[in-house]
Amino acid sequence: MSKNIIITGAGGNLGKAVVDKFKREGYRIIALVEPNKNRTVEGADFQYEVNVTSEDSVADFIGQYQSQHGSLDALALLVGGFAMGGIEEVTQDDFEKMITLNFFSAFHLAKGFLKLFNEQGKGTFLFVGARPALVTADGAGVMPYAFSKKLVIALAETIGQQTKGTAIRSHIFVPSIIDTPPNRQAMADADFEKWVKPSEIADTMHFAVENSALRSTTFKLYGQS
Repeated sequence: MSKNIIITGAGGNLGKAVVDKFKREGYRIIALVEPNKNRTVEGADFQYEVNVTSEDSVADFIGQYQSQHGSLDALALLVGGFAMGGIEEVTQDDFEKMITLNFFSAFHLAKGFLKLFNEQGKGTFLFVGARPALVTADGAGVMPYAFSKKLVIALAETIGQQTKGTAIRSHIFVPSIIDTPPNRQAMADADFEKWVKPSEIADTMHFAVENSALRSTTFKLYGQS
């Protein structure tokens, strides 16, 4: 019987790598993409357009998912965005945008599917943090981004504590700079070989899902940077 994984942001650079890895390993891929973008995720078994920053949109999807698919093995919460800005130039609006995109995109789905995981007695959450959220010096010039990712990490840790002693796990994957075409374009003079590859993050996520001995764990994926 195939295992089910939901992957948000499945059409992005990291999303494509995670889709490819779990597809090769025999998972049934349920891909979530941004509405009205006419994007098709290669390798997805099912694809849904969901505004993951909307509580109502996510609630509708969760109800639809349970009626169509039933159980869920893993939930990969990959939607996110990046913005520059230090304390002297950022605004409240900058913070609200980053928190909505990075935190609430994970929170709404995690909250909804935690109920299903509790009913099943098992399930794995895969959250994506960021090194600037852990290393204060790295976060100084990207404050809204770093703070929003701190919230994601706190959410993952809270769920990990709340589900302690069960077969529900809440892993956090904390990359440095991910080697993607937009990042290469933005930092053309950097040494790309030192960056972490999307495939390396995807491999680590699969390893974490498949190893039940791992409790809620933080994976620091910094490459050579």
